[in-house]
Amino acid sequence: MELTSLSALELSQGIRERRLSCREVMQAYLSRIAGFNPKINAIVSLRDEDRLLAEADERDRELAAGMYRGWLHGIPQAVKDLAATKDIVTTFGSPILKDFLPPEDAIHVERLRSAGAILIGKTNTPEFGLGSHTFNPVFGPTRNPWDSAKSAGGSSGGAAAALVARLLPVADGSDMMGSLRNPAAYNNVIGLRPSYGRVPSGPSPEVFFDGMATDGPMGRSVADVAMLLSTQAGYDPRAPQSFEGDGSEFAGPLAADMSGKRIGWLGDLGGHIPFEPGVLDLCGNALKVFEDLGCTVELASTGFDMERVWTSWLTLRHWRVLARLAPLYNDPAKRALLKPEAIWEVEGGLALSLADIQAASEVRSQWHRAVLRVFASYDYLILPAAQLFPFDVDLHWPKEIGGKTMDTYHRWMEVVVPASLLGLPVLAVPAGFSDNGLPMGFQIIGRPRADLDVLKLGHAYEQATDWLGRTPPGF
Repeated sequence: MELTSLSALELSQGIRERRLSCREVMQAYLSRIAGFNPKINAIVSLRDEDRLLAEADERDRELAAGMYRGWLHGIPQAVKDLAATKDIVTTFGSPILKDFLPPEDAIHVERLRSAGAILIGKTNTPEFGLGSHTFNPVFGPTRNPWDSAKSAGGSSGGAAAALVARLLPVADGSDMMGSLRNPAAYNNVIGLRPSYGRVPSGPSPEVFFDGMATDGPMGRSVADVAMLLSTQAGYDPRAPQSFEGDGSEFAGPLAADMSGKRIGWLGDLGGHIPFEPGVLDLCGNALKVFEDLGCTVELASTGFDMERVWTSWLTLRHWRVLARLAPLYNDPAKRALLKPEAIWEVEGGLALSLADIQAASEVRSQWHRAVLRVFASYDYLILPAAQLFPFDVDLHWPKEIGGKTMDTYHRWMEVVVPASLLGLPVLAVPAGFSDNGLPMGFQIIGRPRADLDVLKLGHAYEQATDWLGRTPPGF
């Protein structure tokens, strides 16, 4: 078996036991990147090969001297291009920042380095992470390995495509509106949006008003994802809303008896969400696996007006994007370089009143209480991870689904909003493939802070299916 086909945990064990050298692992990945990355454009800002091999040699010398940094010792890692890396340009997919070198690492990047990872570059993302389709004017689009004419999703599209193409063993990403879930579904990999606060964000100029976006792990198995979460998670005083603990609970066994677990299938949320034909059927058929595991699965209802959830999300998202991008918008020269969707978000935020934000927050609180009532009857809730199969890579965003016009650039991903608005833990797992071979996945939504529970259910599902063993043709 090729080294790049091994799981991250298998690589880690091989390096620790010195059956594999860090140099040969690095060489294997750099060779594969050279051969396949030009086809999909998943990894950007790739560092110099000689420098990377020198760092791998140093990791090997450390092992020979009895020094072991952690489970990622010597493992190549490319960080999403929204996360600050002090020694690698971080563009955010924007020409405004095409030469930006951050003064410090993001907290979760610090943790990757501490665990021994060698950062080889970045993974591609849409401009400022806006939109679940990875393209930008700095690096261009990331293409889907299953069909290079299709989107890899986003905003962690580069990470997901790199994983399924075996250009990375494990990857980080981030998720505000499905950015760890949509690309996982579009590439046939695993993505976890952790509970908000599980993975500390920043360092940031503002550390109290957020609750919308979070960093998290992606991988080719649930076990790899859980292990990366164990590195990313844990309290940091620079992120005052981060959870206590050190993340070690996610490094333990995931096997668990799922018999008797109650699963609520939310489908199209009572007809509110439009889907491309085939998506609901594919996800619905996958639920039979849970029944075989001893779970009870039934159609569930939230009993809530989902248009109110969307309106609340739209308001709060405008507000948060405005907070990030207003300095760029206020500079006419920089505003001219912002994509239209970014300008639309900022101007939507500028039109808000304090009463608008308060009203949206109150709806969010009502939605939280409604979901707690649903969880009184179910251990998990399930929704599709996207509303349509991977689409034309040259399309900025889908304008219509199932005969319904999309009224914003991101309404086609509304299905991820119910969990995002509440900061719930959500695991995206494969559901299978369309008739023309395009992947799709679904979301396993857990109770507040039940990250380990969703990982255990996802692991049981993975063990009972073979989706993750499939690879794109030609890769």
